[in-house]
Amino acid sequence: MAKKTTSHQISKQLASIKYTSRDYTSIKNDLVEYAKRYYPDNFKDFNDASFGALMLDSVAYVGDILSFYLDYQANESFLDTALEYGNVLKHGKALGYKLQRGYSANGLVNLYIMVPADSFGTTPDLNYMPVLKRGTQFSSTEGTIFTLTENIDFSDPTNEIVVARVNSTTGVPTYYAVKAMGQVISGILEQERVTIGEFEKFLRVRLGNTNITEIISIFDSEGHRYVEVSYLSQNIVYSAVSNRGSGKQATSILKAIPVARRYVVEHEQNGTYLQFGYGTDSEIFNDSIADPSELVLKVHGKRFITDTSLDPTNLLATDKFGIAPSNTILTVTYRTNTSDTVNASVGSVNTVILPNFSFKDRTSLDSSKVQSVIDSLESSNEERIIGSVTIPDIDELRHRIKNGFAAQNRAVTKQDYIMASYSMPPQFGAVKRCTIIKDHDSFKRNLNFYVISENKSQKLVTTNNTVKENLKTWLNGYKMINDTIDILDAKIVNIGIDFRVLGQSETNKYDILSLATSELQKAFDMDFDIGESISVTRIFKILNFIPGVVDTLDVKFTNKSSGLYSGYGLNINKNTSADGRTLIAPEDVIFEIKYPTKDIRGTIV
Repeated sequence: MAKKTTSHQISKQLASIKYTSRDYTSIKNDLVEYAKRYYPDNFKDFNDASFGALMLDSVAYVGDILSFYLDYQANESFLDTALEYGNVLKHGKALGYKLQRGYSANGLVNLYIMVPADSFGTTPDLNYMPVLKRGTQFSSTEGTIFTLTENIDFSDPTNEIVVARVNSTTGVPTYYAVKAMGQVISGILEQERVTIGEFEKFLRVRLGNTNITEIISIFDSEGHRYVEVSYLSQNIVYSAVSNRGSGKQATSILKAIPVARRYVVEHEQNGTYLQFGYGTDSEIFNDSIADPSELVLKVHGKRFITDTSLDPTNLLATDKFGIAPSNTILTVTYRTNTSDTVNASVGSVNTVILPNFSFKDRTSLDSSKVQSVIDSLESSNEERIIGSVTIPDIDELRHRIKNGFAAQNRAVTKQDYIMASYSMPPQFGAVKRCTIIKDHDSFKRNLNFYVISENKSQKLVTTNNTVKENLKTWLNGYKMINDTIDILDAKIVNIGIDFRVLGQSETNKYDILSLATSELQKAFDMDFDIGESISVTRIFKILNFIPGVVDTLDVKFTNKSSGLYSGYGLNINKNTSADGRTLIAPEDVIFEIKYPTKDIRGTIV
């Protein structure tokens, strides 16, 4: 026999539930109302100290927590609302953005050696003119190690040569000083051996060092080389081959090389990873490049032809995204920084660590003179060596991801150029801020690209020439064919803020002034963009919200241009808007409050 359904059960089944109640208070109020309406005979004690109230509080507490995490997870699912740095990076990875965690500093160093004179004393003895090999290491006073990236031939006729020592009796030169210049990069080369077991699809390997700036090479125990690519579907790279033909207008020939064994480098917060594909040796029959006509014109007896696009970077007849290593040992050579500070001030790179000299015929030379040449090596840098010292914060990261996705690997708009400059590989240096402005005085489509860098103290400095040249070469791969670019230094304007406020008479005015100064310093502890103006209204708003401040009477800007400041002067009055609400920055100027604790001062009345 079927059970009889009571009217009370039907009413409970038809009870309306408020799904909009999501916080603790609203959930508890709904539970109390539900209990009063549907359990009037069983539940009557609504005292806060009762057991029933405990159960209602517990359910409301759990519901509030679940609602919070639901909202949190929903926010983390979108780039604009994500709050965790790692989640923003994951969104960026899905859109093709790559974070450059480890930055390198590039620059030039002057190299000096003492070379004995020839038998006549008129010139240096060329037999004692060595070649300083690449890989020689230098150290700065800050403790940063720099590595020479090219061989330096001291016998090059373009080097500067002066007399260093003379015979005290005859006055004939006995030693000459030779000056050469060499390109250096921060960091040292290290090797790591990684044991790989059985075959695994899409093998992902984490490297032990957490401060890697560049992967130099990867070889397995069988001698196969793995090549870094931008993405795993890219299966060819271009290499420069020496031009041995009669025509020397081009010294090298650009040749496409298939790379079945390839990998992608992924920098994350907890380390550096190598990502491989899921192919095996048995699935790669040859390393030859496929004929483009065979890839495109696959008609197969059809009476119609579809529009097929050709990817010039995907010319291998495989869809396995490259060979993943298995049952082998990978030898990974990479460059890593020795300290968090990769920049060097002028004249600080003055210690030679590991000189590596090569002489033409060392066995026939006087060993004592050879050793004196080696011991005489000195180094110094005339320019600051600058890379970068900080990674973008979460807000800046969001903008870089969006601009990078919109750029689509080419530079057409202003944001495209800015994003391309930020994506330059770290081994070539980095800029802190940049902007691009069309040169209206040029008849052609000339673009002025303004850049600025930062030093080890995170203060703005001009970008050195090496980084500029690297940036110009890098942008040539993105810019439109009819665009011409001039890379220029943005002008640093150091400013100070003086304010005057009216405090409440019954409060401690010293405490009010101290709090107002502190809050203003926190608000301007930031990096401005090139051409970004400063809102005076914002300063008034910050000061007026300070407890104890009745009103802000005056705010003035001062130009700091002497001593430790940039030295560039700006007329504050001429660059203030007519209504006095904005300090306008010229398009090639970047504002900086260099020492907030000293440059932001106030008085109280």
